[in-house]
Amino acid sequence: MTRSGKPDFGILLLLAEQEFVSALRAATAGQGFDDQGRSDGFVLRTLGAGPTSVTGLAERLDITKQGASQIVDDMERRGYVERRTDPDDARARLLHLTARGEDALAAARKFHQAYERKLRRQFGDEAIESVRGVLTAMAGEAQVSTPHFRALMF
Repeated sequence: MTRSGKPDFGILLLLAEQEFVSALRAATAGQGFDDQGRSDGFVLRTLGAGPTSVTGLAERLDITKQGASQIVDDMERRGYVERRTDPDDARARLLHLTARGEDALAAARKFHQAYERKLRRQFGDEAIESVRGVLTAMAGEAQVSTPHFRALMF
């Protein structure tokens, strides 16, 4: 609690994010995606925007190439991603979503849309747009508008 007796804003953001992720995981688990890892959503959205290399994925996730390789190996083992030869460079491999990966991404997107619709019914369009504006300002308009993050949003 703050001195005013109100809950700390940062803690509320954290708790809201945790509740959102819990609801997302429950919804997608109910559709057969009960093996999702912590980074899977970002990888699915990144590859949903188009194939990339492990190095490109590492850059987008802001992690090491080794870390990205470990995530990809695990997701490949679980059937969400696959490596294919780059048509422009036979020595390179690009990451693609499998049919299971595409289905998982579609389920997550459907949940996101339904969650927002529920919030709009509960609080109204104006409140949701206000929250979106605050979150955009907090994240930084420049960051939110980068091609990488724009691809994640749709």
